[in-house]
Amino acid sequence: MVIFKILRPSEWDALCAQKETDGAPIDVADGFIHFSTAAQVAETLAKHFAGAEGLTLLAYKAEDFGDALKWEVSRGGDLFPHLYAHLPLAGLLWHHAIPLENGVHILPKLDR
Repeated sequence: MVIFKILRPSEWDALCAQKETDGAPIDVADGFIHFSTAAQVAETLAKHFAGAEGLTLLAYKAEDFGDALKWEVSRGGDLFPHLYAHLPLAGLLWHHAIPLENGVHILPKLDR
């Protein structure tokens, strides 16, 4: 299964430079890296990144994280993937800029 992480420009730059990251401030505060499934990413984008420009969508294989990835109940009772480890640049399947057009983020086609 492919899971997704959204990063702001400074977070993406830090991941590229350092080859791993503890994530966004909310990830650091919560003690894990927040991911979304293909079915959840649009709502995550709208809820936590409304109006934000320069975002990057990252795709990873969930199984590559092994036991460090936990599926936990979150928003609306859905299970969300949470990574209890550093987010590595290695293993990234792909990344894609998320354009903002007329206040709406345009996502690429996601594998479900």
